[in-house]
Amino acid sequence: MKHWYKFLLLALASALAFPASAALTIEITGGAGNQIPVAIVPFAAENTLPQSLTEVVGADLARSGMFKLTDTRAMPQPHELDEVVYPDWKARGVEGLVIGSVSRRPDGKLDIRFRLLDAIKQNQLAGFSYTVSPGELRATAHKIADVIYEKMTGDVGVFSTKIAYVVKQGKKFELQVADADGFDARTVLASQEPILSPAWSPDGSRLAYVSFEKKKPMVYVQSLLTGQRRELVSVRGSASAPAWSPDGNKLALALTKDGNSQIYLVNADGSNLQRWSSSSTIDTEPEFSADGKWLFLTSDRGGSPQIYRMAANGGAAQRISFEGSYNVSANISPDGKNLAFIQRSGGEFHVAVQDLATGQVQALTDTRVDESPSFAPNGKMIIYATEINRRGTLAAISSDGRVKQKFSSQTGDVREPAWGPLLK
Repeated sequence: MKHWYKFLLLALASALAFPASAALTIEITGGAGNQIPVAIVPFAAENTLPQSLTEVVGADLARSGMFKLTDTRAMPQPHELDEVVYPDWKARGVEGLVIGSVSRRPDGKLDIRFRLLDAIKQNQLAGFSYTVSPGELRATAHKIADVIYEKMTGDVGVFSTKIAYVVKQGKKFELQVADADGFDARTVLASQEPILSPAWSPDGSRLAYVSFEKKKPMVYVQSLLTGQRRELVSVRGSASAPAWSPDGNKLALALTKDGNSQIYLVNADGSNLQRWSSSSTIDTEPEFSADGKWLFLTSDRGGSPQIYRMAANGGAAQRISFEGSYNVSANISPDGKNLAFIQRSGGEFHVAVQDLATGQVQALTDTRVDESPSFAPNGKMIIYATEINRRGTLAAISSDGRVKQKFSSQTGDVREPAWGPLLK
């Protein structure tokens, strides 16, 4: 097995050597060129809640780098539309004003109402009400932030999405799922053997991943609703790098059943295994385009690891990456226009993005050992694994490189991120 392919399969298994914290906190640097000024007035009666809704909403918006939050403490505190004096907020440079209230129902549930107002045009951009249990406060705050983001930017918000990642706690590996802000983490699988390459099904209900529990890499599919799991295919050799088709009916994966690693397709129930690539070298890390027309892969068929693509209905592999001698781990933006991948430069491994129309490549990160880039479902951010002070951690960067986030764990080593889909 060639060295670079060993690295793809086993580097994380050896690197995850620190205990992990159950919660991730996010540090933010940078911001968009033109941040939108938004004021969020604390909701009426939210001080009776165990969690401040408006703090979560504000943290979501700030984390995107798209918004400049205005301090409202010295301002009037309107909670209803007829209490708003628009000129006061316009004079402070506010464009978007958020007001709302919380009330408790006899059955213990909460009625949450909010409005997003345009302080310049003096009209309402959005207004919603939710009836939720106290345990759904954070999820509701994320929904509110998504509405604000969409109305103010024109793009889809992803604050209600999930991320998956792998941590190590003692000698135990854990596959965890958390909210996109790192909160409410829960363990999907705990194992004494390494876990790699989590991949979300398009509907967000299942995770495919690689487990070494049989002392070799094999692919499993697990339901997040029931916890039921099964080995996807049982074959001689190893199975790795699972990737879902856009309709969720198939997976692509890399198998060594016939010698070198090659790409295979299989139905989501494990039936109808078919070989897809055919080369005398190593093909691995398949990735479907969002429209299902292309299958991207990493291959050393040209002499060094590079990214190729094949038409989903068959045909020859076309080389995509040409800048540098080592480009791996492709992840396609949801709109199919950009390719994120890991590029080696001067002995360091950075996240890079390539415009597929022009071929132009931009290196986004300046850390030394970056891995596993994964686009957010709106294409605006890329989450990835990196190493800081010899500890694995997660980070995220905007697709233009302006906004940077670092997910910190107090004691843990965190790797292998995958950003989940938009949930309907």
